[in-house]
Amino acid sequence: MFKPKSSFLYFSINLILLLLAVIHSHAQPLDILLKGGHLIDPKNEINQPMDVGIADGKIAEVATNIPAGKAKKHIDVTGLYIAPGLLDMHVHVFMGNEPGAYIANGATSVMPDGFTFRSGVTTVVDAGSSGWRNFSLFKEQTIDQAKTRVLALLNIVGTGMKSRFEEQDVSDMNPIMTAHSIKKLYPEIIVGIKAAHYWGDFTQVDLAVEAGNLASVPVMVDFGEHDPPNSIESLFMEHLRPGDIFTHTYSYGPAQRETIVDEAGQIKPFVFKAQERGIIFDVGHGGGAFSWRQAVPATKQGFKANVISTDLHTQSMNGGMKDLSNVLSKFMAMGLSLPDVIARATWAPAQVISRPDLGHLSVGAEADVAVFNLRTGNFGFMDVRRTRIQGDKKLEAELTIRAGKVVWDLNGIAAADFDK
Repeated sequence: MFKPKSSFLYFSINLILLLLAVIHSHAQPLDILLKGGHLIDPKNEINQPMDVGIADGKIAEVATNIPAGKAKKHIDVTGLYIAPGLLDMHVHVFMGNEPGAYIANGATSVMPDGFTFRSGVTTVVDAGSSGWRNFSLFKEQTIDQAKTRVLALLNIVGTGMKSRFEEQDVSDMNPIMTAHSIKKLYPEIIVGIKAAHYWGDFTQVDLAVEAGNLASVPVMVDFGEHDPPNSIESLFMEHLRPGDIFTHTYSYGPAQRETIVDEAGQIKPFVFKAQERGIIFDVGHGGGAFSWRQAVPATKQGFKANVISTDLHTQSMNGGMKDLSNVLSKFMAMGLSLPDVIARATWAPAQVISRPDLGHLSVGAEADVAVFNLRTGNFGFMDVRRTRIQGDKKLEAELTIRAGKVVWDLNGIAAADFDK
């Protein structure tokens, strides 16, 4: 093999080869370039016009004025907002046809891909539809089939949300088997535990927390069917741990559910203390769990839920909830900024479920991207009681990219013109 006699010449040749390699790597074309948009990336504290380049399913470049010729496909998103793909931390997608089943393998759940991409959502967390006994069926039936990234909270009840009656079976609330399923079987998919719909005391919550300690994951609690009502102050301060999640934050009714805002319209002081302690407040809009008479006064008094989510299922999507982009728009109608609502549906939930790989557009991250049109006009937003408030801004998902592939394109901005 030829080797120059001069060490200087040998060094110079190697330096030139290195520079050529660097130049060649930077000359590699991007698969997709989103050009001309306004980027909102809360994790990276970006809120300004930026272009986003995608290659091999990953975020490859984030910069101002990336040349259009650098990309195989250039998508003009001028006037639109680019954000990380939304993360909906509370959905029910264990859809099935088991006779008499409610949410677990039942018709109340929905298939995720039909309701995610069209609202800018690329990741969902199923909130306890399944327990350790039927999670493998859920995985085979839904998680493995979906293009949407589906993560899950495992119900402390072994059969999950099969019916309200099964959810009362304390003998089927097994912390050891629940924790085993999370740590040993599905640690990449199951990100927490769910306790819900219990009619008794704090037994179900305490068993869920026990499982949470064994598996080192958070617990989400749907706490609203106890007769007489259990104290949410006790729940926040004595039973839950920092990092655990209280869902349906703005619910009003049924009578068994204590609210965060009292009948005089004042938020209860211990709610602020609980949030300071580290309790995570999740919207979990749902079909019966979001009321303006809770959300509006709470927001005016300075309280904001940490995470904005939908509680997607067949009983919520055709009512006041609709989809996550609509729920984000509701919070803008109450005075939250666009970057604030985007944060509460991207980086905030990613941190709650300990998935720092999600909810941002850092170089090297999987290319899950949502592009929104922020429409202005006169819009009405309903709560679950079908009362309305007005807003002048509404988010509309224009384009959604999942793992570098366009999966939703409302107006064909990523498509070629027919006449060309």
